[in-house]
Amino acid sequence: ADLIWVPEHDQRRGPNVITTVTAPHSFSQDRLAVLRQAMPAAIAALPRPRVAVILGGKNGVYKFTDADDDRIERALKSLAELGASFMITPSRRTHQRLVRAVAAATRGQPRILWDGTGENPYPDFLAHADVLVVTADSVNMTGEACATCRPVYVFEPSGGSAKFRRFHAGLRDYGATRLLPERLASWQTWAYNPLDS
Repeated sequence: ADLIWVPEHDQRRGPNVITTVTAPHSFSQDRLAVLRQAMPAAIAALPRPRVAVILGGKNGVYKFTDADDDRIERALKSLAELGASFMITPSRRTHQRLVRAVAAATRGQPRILWDGTGENPYPDFLAHADVLVVTADSVNMTGEACATCRPVYVFEPSGGSAKFRRFHAGLRDYGATRLLPERLASWQTWAYNPLDS
């Protein structure tokens, strides 16, 4: 390769290597602006603040124990108690117990819970969320959330690795993300320049 592009948490360096805080992705500011000009009716019907919940799942380093599923359920329930509506999308790695926990936490609130049928609403969820909650297991999903300039909470399940810890520490140091607490008693907002990789 003449040029190698890696996120900063990857330690490869050299004269033909460039780095960015997040991995390359397709959610440019222009693309997000276009998405924001045409809000789907189902999202427009949700009261604000709208919370996008972007779920990954178990991988080689994150375990997602039952206790982890219960922790994210309690955290999302506290957001529901603050009046949030929800836009929830699982991924191929999301286990059903986690989906059930998130569904239980948001039951009774206005929400969209994508069941995998039809067109994936993920791009519109990113564009129209006021706050995002992303599981820590996916570098790509977390990085894409940080292109939005919206507050991003990262939920950390059990496990992890030095590489993932470097990645998430970099996002927190940049000011884009905060760890999702088990309970939120009030809305928090923060601003940062988009990570437009």
